[in-house]
Amino acid sequence: MAASAVINQNALVCDALLAAAREVFAEKGTEASLEEVARRAGVGIGTLYRNFPARQDLFDAVDVGEVERLCDVADQVGGLSPWDALETFLRRFVEYAATKRAIKEALNAESSMFRTCRADMYAAGGPLFTRAQDTGAARADVTFDDVLRMVSGITAGAYVDDAQRERVLAMALDGVRKVA
Repeated sequence: MAASAVINQNALVCDALLAAAREVFAEKGTEASLEEVARRAGVGIGTLYRNFPARQDLFDAVDVGEVERLCDVADQVGGLSPWDALETFLRRFVEYAATKRAIKEALNAESSMFRTCRADMYAAGGPLFTRAQDTGAARADVTFDDVLRMVSGITAGAYVDDAQRERVLAMALDGVRKVA
């Protein structure tokens, strides 16, 4: 097998493991079985440990992957109106926050990885927020940090169903939108 094929295979295995880990941790928390993660990824437990030698490595990789996905959204929404770009980013942030909440107790908030992820997230979303403010689409009296904390708080609540959570998020976003 060519080296590039091996690299591609390893990347596919890692992607499958991370997707399975996101699901399992969201459902069962950080104490979830790593055997369950491997099973859902369609690999053996040895493969999981070859890619993520310690449980913490898997938690960190899930968080980094989620931040990368969030930052990718910021790159992809440049052609949208300032408000639509910000709203799209914030809706993806809701998904990120849900995954992070599932593994939060396993993350080291003092680690350089955690600080780098936070800085990357702010660097990606901050300009979208500034652009929305500069064009009058978002209120000038709030900060990007204010908005992320509000959205994080909304995702922390328990809801009757997804529709209720969506209504609450829509109300919060209406509070950020500058009304003419």
